[in-house]
Amino acid sequence: MSDEGPGTHTRDPYDYPRRWEADVVLSDGGTVHLRPIVPSDADALVTFHGKLSARTRYLRYFGAYPRIPQRDLERFTVVDHHDRVAFVAWLGDDIVAVGRYERLSEGPSAEVAFVVADAHQGRGLGSILLEHLAAAASESGLRRFVAEVLAENASMVRVFRDAGYQVSRALEEGVLHLEFDIDPTEESLAVARAREQAAEARSVHNLLHPESVAVIGASADPTKVGYVVLSNLLAADFAGTVYPVNPEHRSVRGVRAYKSVLEIPDPVDLAVVAVPADQVESVLDGALAKGVKTLLIVTAGFAEAGPHGLHAELRLVGEARAHGMRVVGPNALGVLNTSTSVRLNATLAPTLPKRGRTGFFCQSGALGTAILADAESRGLGLSTFVSAGNRADVSGNDLLQYWETDPATDLVLLYLESFGNPRKFARLARRLARTKPIVAVKSGRHAVRPQLAATSTEVDEASVQALFEQAGVVRVETLAQLFDTALVFAHQPLPAGPRVGIVGNSSAIGMLAADTARAQGLRLAFDPVDVGAQAGPEEFASAVREALTSTETDALVVVFVPPVTMAGTSYARALREAVQELDQSKPIVSTFLAAEGVPAELAVPGEDGAPGPGSIPSFPSPERAVYALAKVVRYAAWRQRPQGHLVRPAELHTEAAQQIVREILEEAGDQNVVLEDEDIVRLLRCYGVDVVPFRVVASADEAIAAAEEVGYPVTVKAVDDRLRGRPDLAGVRLDLASAEEVRRSYHDLREVSGEDEVYVQKMAPKGISCFIGLQDDPSFGTLVTFGLSGLVSTLLGDRAFRAVPLTDVDAATLVREPKSAPLLTGYRGDEPADLAALQDMVLRMAALAEDNPEVRALSLDPVMASPEGAFVANARIVLGPPPARPDTGPRRLRAINAPDD
Repeated sequence: MSDEGPGTHTRDPYDYPRRWEADVVLSDGGTVHLRPIVPSDADALVTFHGKLSARTRYLRYFGAYPRIPQRDLERFTVVDHHDRVAFVAWLGDDIVAVGRYERLSEGPSAEVAFVVADAHQGRGLGSILLEHLAAAASESGLRRFVAEVLAENASMVRVFRDAGYQVSRALEEGVLHLEFDIDPTEESLAVARAREQAAEARSVHNLLHPESVAVIGASADPTKVGYVVLSNLLAADFAGTVYPVNPEHRSVRGVRAYKSVLEIPDPVDLAVVAVPADQVESVLDGALAKGVKTLLIVTAGFAEAGPHGLHAELRLVGEARAHGMRVVGPNALGVLNTSTSVRLNATLAPTLPKRGRTGFFCQSGALGTAILADAESRGLGLSTFVSAGNRADVSGNDLLQYWETDPATDLVLLYLESFGNPRKFARLARRLARTKPIVAVKSGRHAVRPQLAATSTEVDEASVQALFEQAGVVRVETLAQLFDTALVFAHQPLPAGPRVGIVGNSSAIGMLAADTARAQGLRLAFDPVDVGAQAGPEEFASAVREALTSTETDALVVVFVPPVTMAGTSYARALREAVQELDQSKPIVSTFLAAEGVPAELAVPGEDGAPGPGSIPSFPSPERAVYALAKVVRYAAWRQRPQGHLVRPAELHTEAAQQIVREILEEAGDQNVVLEDEDIVRLLRCYGVDVVPFRVVASADEAIAAAEEVGYPVTVKAVDDRLRGRPDLAGVRLDLASAEEVRRSYHDLREVSGEDEVYVQKMAPKGISCFIGLQDDPSFGTLVTFGLSGLVSTLLGDRAFRAVPLTDVDAATLVREPKSAPLLTGYRGDEPADLAALQDMVLRMAALAEDNPEVRALSLDPVMASPEGAFVANARIVLGPPPARPDTGPRRLRAINAPDD
């Protein structure tokens, strides 16, 4: 490939966009640091080039090119970060890959090339460089990449071919000429997302499947953390090798110890750090030199200890990532993997659950011990468990990537206190929840722990609710509800519908279950069946069989109070046997013997003797049993709904809209600006949305002329939206059918507002007044809001939210979700509004937000929803500098940001 081109530089070669820097995960789970090249990288570039094999240099430069001449070295390292851009991938102090592009003849095309060190080829560096170069090129106004590749360079050709772009090619004298547009396509985005999932899942796999573990700070003192971790690893009979590291002892707990991790003769996959906080940095140096894959830091005293600790934490993670290492913690409880081929217990928890098919991620180390104990007592087996503590690097999003393809996990539980990248969480959860249920309890509604603040994004409660609903995440309020719901998911099948049967031997408890079912939106298949307190086990089992085999039931609640004359265990065995005989696919929950969890009599043994699929969970009260079942029913209904497609309505004029936005913001500078009426109309029209015709007038005669121009009947409205929005309509006069009415209304409003100007607008068809809005959220990018207009809806918070981008199913559910939405569908015999028109308008506003991140706020209020369509009577738009857009652009880990001073 050629690097010829203009050599002039009018920009500072050290001044590159800092947002272009990124830590990225490679296909084998390791990490590198990516940043634009600067002149001071010259020596490292020469060293990198000198280590390339003759074959690699030939394929890259079409010749031997044994050394970089001074002229070329300057050219490679002194770039303008606009027309000529180069990225270098660093692993520690070494460059391991270089990618660059150069604009051709000041046009929209650029030539692209990259080279990867021989030892690091096959790790996905070429694909990552191409993604980041394409993103930088798009920012600089480029639209197309061209490349010259030797036909024999199969790996390079594959990078371009597999990227998901439409590549055209021509062969001449053994050289392939490739061209492709760099704008993201659905296919290229899918390719990038699939690679991201595979890489991040691999990095977690390295954490949970180590072949060797070093315990740095292993101790023979039972009061020390290093003693507990080592003891738990040995007690679990870890399938790999354990290396205690202690400079003062030759052995710890009967296992040979090493003075430092560097003295360990074999590779180390996982290092557990249990030394005091002030020693962790020196331990890190040794781990980096050893090439440890993952660092698990159980030590406290970092972000939770104040600004100094936070600085130390961020510096530690930055160094680890730059040297190819992931970090769990600090202040972590640890990780475990119950697989018989791993048997990893690198935690501080004294009680461990049995093996099962549930993965658990917990941010809180302090709560982690209680959570594991609760799982054990309730009979909930786990496949894997990660307590991330301060979550400085490895987070819940990484675990979602892993569990998506983990064959040992069928159910995911999350205890979350905050979000690092909420939009990415929504994307990953939505994909995972289609095949595996996710149950989450979100604490920290009103405050975030200080140690999580540096890596967290503030998200308001409405946004969290929207995030979970859109992603299909089952949200619960407490840890008790988390385990209640998990027991049903873990042991029972998903229901086909919401029809619930209730069978028991107490009418009072049966009625409690029925009342709770109705309150939770479930439907009773029939009146609760009471077999009576004197019924025997077989009679009780017979009633259960009849209810289960009924075509009217989708799920069953069994409530049981043990009779005085007979042991309740015989009833439990009869129930379990009856269910097993039927081999049915309907979920069952019970209130049995006042037990919490899965009593032995209701358990079907699974892996390692723990309760397995088919076991019937029991709850201390019917309310808790039905509440857990209702969560499962709602999730099953979400999963049965069509997933929908990301759609863009017809007749969108994106480039014209972007030009309008640019023109307005050029005049406004860095300030937010509220658009004038004329600009609002122009911008909305680009997205196929018209405002009902109106005129702004300043006298009664002008008002009459305007009314005749737009056509009667009309409305006259005050310019001040505070007057228009009052519930007494002090600033609005409706249904004016004559010049005299218009004149009188003008004077009335002139007196009320004290202003000459008013709006004269054609009356929209009669309908239900609605609100459609765009709300700039620092964590999501943009939320679309929908609700009915009016003071009551606003006060009650009767609004629905969805995060952009929207699918057609998202739009359809959004306009039906508010509690007042039945008014749109013909409530009490009224003619239904045109919901399809509302959905179309919602999708158009979502497209506007996606194309124009400078839109910081938008409201269409009111939108008159009628049988004839949806009509916008008033709109307000605020533009401003575009915010950061999380989870967009090329693949990268969450940024490690220095705390504010």
